[in-house]
Amino acid sequence: MTTDATLASHLQELRRGTVVVASLTVLRAPGYGYSLLETLSEAGFEVEANTLYPLLRRLEAQGLLTSSWNTDEARPRKFYTTTEQGNAIADALRTEWARLDDAITDLSTTPVKE
Repeated sequence: MTTDATLASHLQELRRGTVVVASLTVLRAPGYGYSLLETLSEAGFEVEANTLYPLLRRLEAQGLLTSSWNTDEARPRKFYTTTEQGNAIADALRTEWARLDDAITDLSTTPVKE
């Protein structure tokens, strides 16, 4: 395995959990899948539709999102909204993210012991 492939694998693993936090955060305001993809992409989260849509269904099954169909326009769209439980999970995940970021920063600035 090359260094590039190793890095790509680790980056994918790192991003996997962040997409959950980002999606729950963005969907505090109702949104549909494609608009979420665009919002995430603009923010620097590169996620593919074939990854995002199953994630949205899983989060809904876990009670972290609710969905409803909007048929007012020519093209019906399924809108998702973060539930109260989803908001609590997102808050807890962001708090943990900040704690881990602080810990890694501390580790990277601590002199190496010999």
